[in-house]
Formats: sequence, C-alpha cells, structure tokens
Amino acid sequence: MNHSILFILDAQFTSMKVFVFFLLLFIVTVGHAQPPQVPADAGAVFGAATTADGAVPVATVTSLLKDQESVPVKVLATVVDVCPKKGCWMQLEMPDQSKVFVKMKDYAFFVPTAITGKSVVIEGEAKTIVTSVDELKHYAEDAKKSKEEIDAITKPKSEVRLTANGILVVK
Repeated sequence: MNHSILFILDAQFTSMKVFVFFLLLFIVTVGHAQPPQVPADAGAVFGAATTADGAVPVATVTSLLKDQESVPVKVLATVVDVCPKKGCWMQLEMPDQSKVFVKMKDYAFFVPTAITGKSVVIEGEAKTIVTSVDELKHYAEDAKKSKEEIDAITKPKSEVRLTANGILVVK
C-alpha cells in the first residue's frame, strides 16, 4: 500500500481517537454536573463520616475565629441555600440573618438540593476570607440570580467560610 494512503488513514484514526476521548470526557462531565439525586433524610452523611457529638451552634464561629486565621470546627446549622447546578456549595443561616458560605473540601463530594431547610452538622475548617467580585458573581450565577443582581456585585466581600470534610443531616 502507498505510504501516503497509510499516513492519511493513520491521521484519520488518530483524529477519531481524539474525538472519542473528548466525547467521553463531555459525557462524564455532564453526568457529574448535577447535585446528587438522593434524599437528605436525618442520618444521611455526605463526605467523611461525622457525628453530632461536640457540635456547637454556627453562631459561635466568628468568636472562635477572633484571634486565629483558621480553626477546626464542628457546627450545627440550618442550610438556607445550595448550589442548584452541582450541590458544590451551601449557605448556612446565622442568627442575624447573615450567611456562612460552605464549600466541600477538595471538591470531593456534593450535597443534594433537598438538604435546603435541613439542620446539619458540618465538620471541617472555618476561616475568614475576602471573596473576590469574580467569585461572588460566579456563585450568583450558580444560584440563578438575575442579571441585575449579578451586575450589582461590585465589591469583594469579607466573610466566614467553612470548608466541609463531612456533613451529617440531623433533621
């Protein structure tokens, strides 16, 4: 067989392999780009196993952080919002109606949207951070906020953030 024909066939086969690789990557990504479709019943655990033993109210986090950059925590709180795209973040309610933002450690697990309104224990790390305008807008887009609400975000925000190792649904 002519070498030029073999070269063309080899190039077509390589192109096909690249196409199949990216097609599979797309399918896997789309398949994982949704919150888990599982119940968030009492006793459900997401991420590392944890218990309610020693959990403190989420309102104590700011005082725990007073003189420290970060602290290990186990807090009890009510979930008020969850990323509707993947379940990759949550917001917890504070007594003053402010929110504490929660991300999952190393993006290793997600939570179902059904966890909204539930009491949970979160074990992980708390820290005060400054969230950039771009990141705030990204989370607003994830939460399906209106264009006007997103455009109104113009300043970074200092906030308490939890990085969760494990989450237990209490009730």
